Amino acid sequence: MMGFSTISSSYCGVGWRSSSLFTPLNFAISNGPASSQKQSPKFISAHASASSSDPLLVKAARGEPVNRPPAWMMRQAGRYMAVYRKLAEKYPSFRERSETTDLIVQISLQPWEAFRPDGVIIFSDILTPLPAFGVPFDIEDVRGPVIQSPIRSEEDLKALHPIDLEKLQFVGDSLKILRKEVGEQAAVLGFVGAPWTIATYIVEGGTTRTYKTIKSMCHTSPALLRSLLSHLTKAIAEYVVYQVESGAHCIQIFDSWGGQLPPHMWEMWSKPYIDEIVRTVKQKCPQTPLVLYINGNGGFLERMKGTGVDVIGLDWTVDMADGRKRLGSDISIQGNVDPACLFSPLPAITDEIKRVISSAGTKGHILNLGHGVLVGTPEDAVAHFFDVARSFDYDSRVENHAAGEPNLVA
Repeated sequence: MMGFSTISSSYCGVGWRSSSLFTPLNFAISNGPASSQKQSPKFISAHASASSSDPLLVKAARGEPVNRPPAWMMRQAGRYMAVYRKLAEKYPSFRERSETTDLIVQISLQPWEAFRPDGVIIFSDILTPLPAFGVPFDIEDVRGPVIQSPIRSEEDLKALHPIDLEKLQFVGDSLKILRKEVGEQAAVLGFVGAPWTIATYIVEGGTTRTYKTIKSMCHTSPALLRSLLSHLTKAIAEYVVYQVESGAHCIQIFDSWGGQLPPHMWEMWSKPYIDEIVRTVKQKCPQTPLVLYINGNGGFLERMKGTGVDVIGLDWTVDMADGRKRLGSDISIQGNVDPACLFSPLPAITDEIKRVISSAGTKGHILNLGHGVLVGTPEDAVAHFFDVARSFDYDSRVENHAAGEPNLVA
């Protein structure tokens, strides 16, 4: 499962900066990823202002001027890549792959080395921190995540304890290495699950199609559910800060199953806890952009904006032009090419990317899919996606539009 204000790239206590200024990527479509020299990071004051060395994605997340939309993909490291499948044969356990520093770094860098996206997201899982606050889990081949002792009573709550970040050192170490590897050439992205989404696994005991146990608990045991969500909120907020302190430029909050709630129920059972995470992170890491993504979020956009995050991720079922109109120009947006589009001929992919970019506008847009990369997606389609993004030029678009010419260049 997978995976964003104003100090120069986004430590809470200290910031990272490349030893030289960020060099924008070449906008001409090439036959392969542009070569780039790794840069060694150095520390700077936490009170420094935004710098021209900040990665393009960070600037776009803040709504600062950029000359093209930065691009990355949810689940951009994974089974669609042959190199990942080969590694997974050698290390068949997902927990081992996502909880071993060397493997996390290797997998996280696979799409970076192949495609040079503008964001490098850590290879991890939204359930990764659960054992660190008292919820052990397994991942089975058929059932997926399984929690043997779900929390459904006051007695069950006693198993929870404050998050022990030492048990997540592999996450911090991986982020530090990734930050050194990519420098300021791309944003290093961390991520977490929102409290409601994490609670669905903890209450249901794993994945579910109906969410009937936790939805029933909203009415039968509301105090119990609020206690669980409050505990998760504190733990997740600390985990976000830890990721930023370890080198993440930006953080995406996945409320993956928030869209399973009616909007008024999301207002009651998810939004307040996301609000609290955002407040806590903004107090401790005020320059770190935060992204919020909900799968099936067409009915939630305005409510999502009210959380105070910097970027709203749109899924592919939302029309980008409508999403921009509803959210306004004072917040950044991310998305939202249909993942299935990547199975289309390359010219069709180009057209769809251009449509999304044009609809999003020239300020505050991060190009992404509307959901994660699908298994079986052709790698050449992924490469083409990033080539088209790099070839786009907002300045040329404005000039062509003023001259009465077609307003998309690629």
